[in-house]
Amino acid sequence: MQTPWGDFSVLDAHVHFFSRRFFEALGAQAGRTAAQVATAAGWDLPPEDPAALAQAWAAAMDTYGVTRAALISSVPGDEASVAAAVAARPDRFFGFFMLNPLDEGALDRVQVAFRCGLHAVCLFPAMHRYSVHDAKVLAVLDEAARAPGRVVFVHCGVLTVGVRKKLALPSPFDMRYSNPIDLHAVALRYAGLKFVIPHFGAGYLREALMLADLCPNVYLDTSSSNSWMRYEGLELKTVFRRPIDLAGARRLLFGTDSSFFPRGWNNEVFEAQTRALLDMGISGADARLILGENLQRLFEGGA
Repeated sequence: MQTPWGDFSVLDAHVHFFSRRFFEALGAQAGRTAAQVATAAGWDLPPEDPAALAQAWAAAMDTYGVTRAALISSVPGDEASVAAAVAARPDRFFGFFMLNPLDEGALDRVQVAFRCGLHAVCLFPAMHRYSVHDAKVLAVLDEAARAPGRVVFVHCGVLTVGVRKKLALPSPFDMRYSNPIDLHAVALRYAGLKFVIPHFGAGYLREALMLADLCPNVYLDTSSSNSWMRYEGLELKTVFRRPIDLAGARRLLFGTDSSFFPRGWNNEVFEAQTRALLDMGISGADARLILGENLQRLFEGGA
């Protein structure tokens, strides 16, 4: 991709894979069909075949010159969809999957997902209302630690799901489980395992920075509009500057939080983030790290 620092590979660490099963799961909760969910959200209904949706994402990325992206299955139990997407285009995608560790058979799902080549398990403690110190969570982390090159994504901070509001579905999330500090002892215990905190901690920037400072196996992703900044009156370039000054550019992963069609890949987020980095006067070498090389290295064992 052509960037302000030259032409190099850009990789997106955070793209939601809203499969047909995602729409069906929401529809079951709202008493609607998958097509009705898509209409209510104002989105395109995805094809039934996840491989076809993967091709649509690849084409959307091609429009902007994006080399590769991490696709996140966005409802528990949808590992097969993202696995099919990765199998269809292993050159373009890493596979992440959402897991509720409290669900029956959750550990079996992790084992199957890793055997199918998925790269990261995604935990949403506030959404599913559990502590990261729960024995069932630690069992998942044990499994991830045993699987070479696997990563654990942990959503912290403010969590909203816009489509649930459009469908008038409740979101009984519990922010008691949202603080990145909760992950401190866990990240120390699993020192050989890489953890990713998305959205700069989504309102817990200070705590996310503490965690990253104390735990060199913790990475922050930069995805979304980062609207949480309004809580602290921060500018995006300040949000970037703090982790770079504290931990260096090697532990930041560029992401957009792209999610649905017809919008496709969210170039506006890319433009806003590169503009902030440019205003900071960041070097070309650091820009390459943040915008792609760090994510690649995360799964090559060199990060």
